[in-house]
Amino acid sequence: MGPVRGHVSALTTIVHRTVTTAVYRIVTTAVHRTVTTTVTPAPEGRYGFVGCYQTTGMARRSVLFSPGDQPALLRKAPETGADVVVFDLEDGVSPTKKVEARDAVRTVCKAITPGCECCVRINPLDSGGRADIDSLTDVAESIDSVMLPKVTDTRQIEHCRETLTAAGLSQPILALLETPGGVLDASAIAAEESVDCLLLGAEDLAAAIGATRTDRGEEVSYARQRVVLAAASAGVDAIDTLVTTFEDTEQLRRDSRQALKFGFDGKMAIHPDQVTVINEAFTPTPDRIEWAERVLAAAAESSQGVVALDGEMIDAPLISQAAQIVERGRAAGMTNE
Repeated sequence: MGPVRGHVSALTTIVHRTVTTAVYRIVTTAVHRTVTTTVTPAPEGRYGFVGCYQTTGMARRSVLFSPGDQPALLRKAPETGADVVVFDLEDGVSPTKKVEARDAVRTVCKAITPGCECCVRINPLDSGGRADIDSLTDVAESIDSVMLPKVTDTRQIEHCRETLTAAGLSQPILALLETPGGVLDASAIAAEESVDCLLLGAEDLAAAIGATRTDRGEEVSYARQRVVLAAASAGVDAIDTLVTTFEDTEQLRRDSRQALKFGFDGKMAIHPDQVTVINEAFTPTPDRIEWAERVLAAAAESSQGVVALDGEMIDAPLISQAAQIVERGRAAGMTNE
């Protein structure tokens, strides 16, 4: 297994499937400001991860963490509707219960067949991560990805990949950036072949730089922008930080909408009740999908770089936006394959 990485450039090549169904999948490659039409199959890159138990690409809208030392919660996590469940061996587990958590995660992985992406967050390699990886060797087929926390540079990614390979594992790495160095080196980290996703950990980042976390989040705006740009450049997913006040639904909804505006593909969650709100925020509405499909249909039928639709001139940036909307909808199960 492993990610099929999408290579994203400034503009797009539209992939025309059928005009009658108006369902399109796209490969982004563009040159200058031209739009061409092709029938190349779309990659399972951004908006389309394919895991052990999935036959089609799925979204990464909601990424739910579940503490590794609580087997009952681990078993229930895939039933919450989260696109990704993260069995946590790191911060969610007391230092005295690490061995117990490894045993619990391994047992649960053998017992369940989740319909979502199953990820395990290991500890940093020099703080128990190698033992975490060794404990997963006999459940490799049940794990879709491995999350590496506190990533500060590409060397940590390389060491993690080497450790995974030595253990017989080939899962993609989800890189959690929660240090100043990790955010500043986001582009290089995202470009690593084994990395399939960047996640921003704003709580640890704020503590590291002496910032105070606020509801509006201005203190991490630059970090958000940098992570999104790095992920988009490498063609991998970008996942936004947590809202720790899990009972504040309105704050979560506002923060999720803001993350979507920034360009994030999804958001982390620490409680099952957060999943529905996050999924709704990152799922295009039917009206939005219908508009995007009509834009792509008009672009596919035109030989011009700019087309007219409903009295509006549609150029390459809007066509690219429409393609992303359709892909998000497809990955979330809102459109046909």
